[in-house]
Parts: sequence; C-alpha cells; structure tokens
Amino acid sequence: MRKKVKEWISQIRNLSKTLKQDNVYITDRLIFSLIKKHAAPLIYQEDGKMKIMKMDFLFTPIEFTELVEVDKIEAECVGIKTDCTIKRTKDKLPAIFTGYWGAVIRDVSSIDGNIEIYPTSPRSYVRKRNSSNAKYDKNKYYWFLNDYLYFPDMEWDAVRIEAIFESLIDSCGKKDPCSDYQEMEVGIPDYLISTIQGLVMQDLSIHFQIPSDAQNDKISNTR
Repeated sequence: MRKKVKEWISQIRNLSKTLKQDNVYITDRLIFSLIKKHAAPLIYQEDGKMKIMKMDFLFTPIEFTELVEVDKIEAECVGIKTDCTIKRTKDKLPAIFTGYWGAVIRDVSSIDGNIEIYPTSPRSYVRKRNSSNAKYDKNKYYWFLNDYLYFPDMEWDAVRIEAIFESLIDSCGKKDPCSDYQEMEVGIPDYLISTIQGLVMQDLSIHFQIPSDAQNDKISNTR
C-alpha cells in the first residue's frame, strides 16, 4: 500500500535527533523534495526490471480526460500523406514519474475501459499510416509529448488514463488547492523505502552536518 507524505517524513525525522529539533532549514517540504529526487531514478531502474507495471497500488486513474483537436505540426506528425484528425489532452497532465520506457503510464483507454489505446511515437505512427497494410490496422494509438497525450485519427472527446503521478490528484486529474500535501499518498514501492531514506539522510548530513554515525545506525535498524 502507498504511504502518505507525512509518514515518509516522520520516518526520516526519526532517524536523527537533529531532524527532530525545530530546525528552520530542514523543513518538511525540503525532506519531501529529496524523497522525490531519489525516488525518481529508483523507479526508473525498477521499471527497467519490469516490476513497476505489476504493482496496482502505485497507479492512479484519471477517469475522464477531455480531448481537443490540434494540428499536425504541434503533434510532430507532419509526415502523414492523407488527412488525419489529431487530438490531445485539453490540459497538461499532472507530473508523471519517468520509467525506463518513458512516462510511467500503464493504461490509456476509452472511458468505459473496453477499448485499449496503444503507445507509439509520431515517427512510428507515420510509418504505420503510410504502409501498405495501414487499412488492416484497427488499433488506436497515442504518444506522450510535452506533458500532453496526443491521439491520431481520434474522434472521441475524452479518454481514461492510469499512471504513477507525483502528486495527489482526484479522479478528474485535478489537484485540490485546499488539500494538505502531507496527506498525499506517494506512488513508491515499499521495498525502496530504506534505500531512499538512506539517500535523503546522506544529502541532509552533507548540507546540515547531521551526525552520520547515529543516522547510519538507525537506518540499519530499520532494514
């Protein structure tokens, strides 16, 4: 299960007496920023091992993402010989962790989830459309570009998206401006916790002279 930000921060503060003190320089937001900094490359590595996609609890669905029509130039898809209606998500998607294969998006589909949309790239899609077998390919495709999803030959007005987002969002993909960020659930596997804690403590010890011996002893005891 996913841990809340406040749980991550509390565990890290408990690793050192210095962090337990009222230190104006070591804020909760600083600690959380370091957690995300070190989580990103670890998630990248784990995705390369084909582990991340199997962990259902890491993914958050956006049940309804509105689409708007755009031109081929914006979508970087100018090589198609015939007419092609291209749509993209109306708004940029919330920040998504990057994995070995790109943004960690597990599923893009129709609103009811019955029709899957497959990942591709503008160049690959142009090759598909211009090939002699294009008329036999009935699949729908998307690509991720500049924090948007683009959909060639798309007539739908909305899609469903499931990904590992860096921030807490609702089922419509919106952040609640009144929500407490410490109540956010972080999409990071539990087995990476001790590694991330150790890396965060290393950063803090370098910049704020936290005693390394006490810190290392406590990290060892948590593993």
